[in-house]
Amino acid sequence: MKKRVTGLGGFFFKTKDPDKIKEWYKNRLGLNTDQYGCTFWWKDQKGNDCSTQWSPMNEDTPYFEPSQKQFMMNFRVENLVELLKELKKEGVTIVGEIEEYEYGKFGWILDPEGNKLELWEPIDKAFLE
Repeated sequence: MKKRVTGLGGFFFKTKDPDKIKEWYKNRLGLNTDQYGCTFWWKDQKGNDCSTQWSPMNEDTPYFEPSQKQFMMNFRVENLVELLKELKKEGVTIVGEIEEYEYGKFGWILDPEGNKLELWEPIDKAFLE
């Protein structure tokens, strides 16, 4: 099997007031925020454009369920379908079904402490068009 995780795709966290937090990070730390948070652009070892998303979310978001944690990490992966098959064989809890968008495929798992992790097989060029 190819590499599993190839990088950090994003960090999502709950907050009482996402807009206020985005504004604070914009004004105090210079993050180029938009309605979703901030996208950091970088190049991988092959020189491909890649992105990592930072996103504050409403404290009552159901997106992190079944985890009750205040955050969720998103990992960039290769071949999501095969990776989820392997993880299932290894006893990892899979959450929900794969979802596909123009910017990639998404799947979710739980770590041993109940943290929901988002796995993303990205299509970064969709953000650049």
